[in-house]
Amino acid sequence: MLDVLLPQRCLVCGTGGAQLCAGCRAALQPLPPPLCERCGAPTAWPVRRCLECSGRRLAFAGARAAVAYDDTVRRLVAGWKERGLRRLAEQAAELVAERLPRPPDGTALTFVPADGRRRLERGHHPAERLARALAARWELPCEPLLARDGTSERQRGLSLAARRRNVAGAFRAAAAARGPVLLVDDVYTSGATVAAAASVLRAAGARRVDVVTFARVIRTPAVGLQQARQRPI
Repeated sequence: MLDVLLPQRCLVCGTGGAQLCAGCRAALQPLPPPLCERCGAPTAWPVRRCLECSGRRLAFAGARAAVAYDDTVRRLVAGWKERGLRRLAEQAAELVAERLPRPPDGTALTFVPADGRRRLERGHHPAERLARALAARWELPCEPLLARDGTSERQRGLSLAARRRNVAGAFRAAAAARGPVLLVDDVYTSGATVAAAASVLRAAGARRVDVVTFARVIRTPAVGLQQARQRPI
């Protein structure tokens, strides 16, 4: 009934019929390999730690994303997060499941918890919807292992140092974490949020924490070349 009264259009090209048409979906760019083994940033050749993550204490073992964050993905994420287009979580999960390997059996999925005020404003939590959709596809459990304390400033527009300060102490364990854990979020920008959340999971008992996001911000090619010069494998 809603589709009849409010026909859907592709958020990217405006074509009627779906929030993301088949053509625009196929055009979403994967992250070009090689990638940093630790944080998943594109580099000139394979490295264990790149300039972007070298020297940082990261509690997660590795981070990967399904698509590169560009103007097209920005429109999708904005529609998903700010306009309440919840069906996009299913499409995002489908792309993640297609492009990234399934975690091993015994892995529990969890998600970066929402800021309470923003969850009320949106009426849903994008990272949780993505995690639950992925868990259903991979036939793995999804558990709310983390909780958020208080309200933090939006990360958008903050420097890397400010992002780290903004999420320091923002999370606490909601349950014991056992075995390997896959931490799910919508976009990897600087890694500050997932690093803080992963640290709490490790303290709660997780043997290993990996990170999966729908999209990842890519730095400039010049930085990518510098990254590759850090620690070649």
